[in-house]
Amino acid sequence: LIAYSSVGHMGLVISAALLQTPLSITGAIILMIAHGLSSSMLFCLANTNYERTHNRTLLLTRSMQTLLPLMTLWWLLANLMNMALPPTINLMGELTIIASLFNWANITLVLTGLGTLISALYSLHMFSSTQWGGTPPPYMHTITPSLTREHLIMTLHITPLILLMMKPQLMTT
Repeated sequence: LIAYSSVGHMGLVISAALLQTPLSITGAIILMIAHGLSSSMLFCLANTNYERTHNRTLLLTRSMQTLLPLMTLWWLLANLMNMALPPTINLMGELTIIASLFNWANITLVLTGLGTLISALYSLHMFSSTQWGGTPPPYMHTITPSLTREHLIMTLHITPLILLMMKPQLMTT
């Protein structure tokens, strides 16, 4: 599911690059930076889950919130960043690209809006299916707690995203 968001984001980047307007190129650069940080964070979180459960099936890794509550917070933040929730830089990049595409052809607003909605829905599905869902399976009760190294990795992913949200001029000038 994480890779689906990459496909959606890179589809927007490619369409913006093909337009070759200053606005679309700016949006493509912003979205590439934002996507690189948020998707990398999601893949790190998925690997963290895999290291503990030795399973990549989302239905079998349910209820992680009760076992690793701080990791649930990281999953939530990474998914919200990836879904382009305001005021994230993903939203800034997507809106810039959508505005430039809308100037090119009005129908693109419907298509990109639908793609963004579908992307948000499966991001929410990914979060809810891994973090909630009843009691954890019996084999997960012996799960090891999260490590400082893992929290440091997540902090190093989210810090640039937050800094760029506060000062987006770093990417646009």
